[in-house]
Amino acid sequence: QVHLVESGGGLVQPGGSLRLSCAASGITSDDYAIAWFRQAPGKVRERISCIRTYGGRTYYADSVKGRFTASRDDHKNTVYLQMNSLKPEDTAIYYCSTDPRYNIVGSCPAQLDSWGQGTQVTVSS
Repeated sequence: QVHLVESGGGLVQPGGSLRLSCAASGITSDDYAIAWFRQAPGKVRERISCIRTYGGRTYYADSVKGRFTASRDDHKNTVYLQMNSLKPEDTAIYYCSTDPRYNIVGSCPAQLDSWGQGTQVTVSS
């Protein structure tokens, strides 16, 4: 069974940076994709980035393009989301998700059946 654990959230000032981690266990493939989502209070959950472990292909939503960068460490089965130039509107709970059957569309998991518990990111002065 695939299990995801996010970490790295916290409080940061506008313009600052954070790096989130998503550690995956129970993975039995070297080709899978991880999606990053966020959900702010009163708003729908938004997919902001994906990364495919095989080849490292990535996807970014317009809201984070140029500021956030996804990367992976295949040896650790961990993906990262480097978040720079953070804005107050980036405040949200951030989640990672994957398809436990390893189905992929582009650089994103086809089905989102495995989720982490989320990590809070707060951007405030």
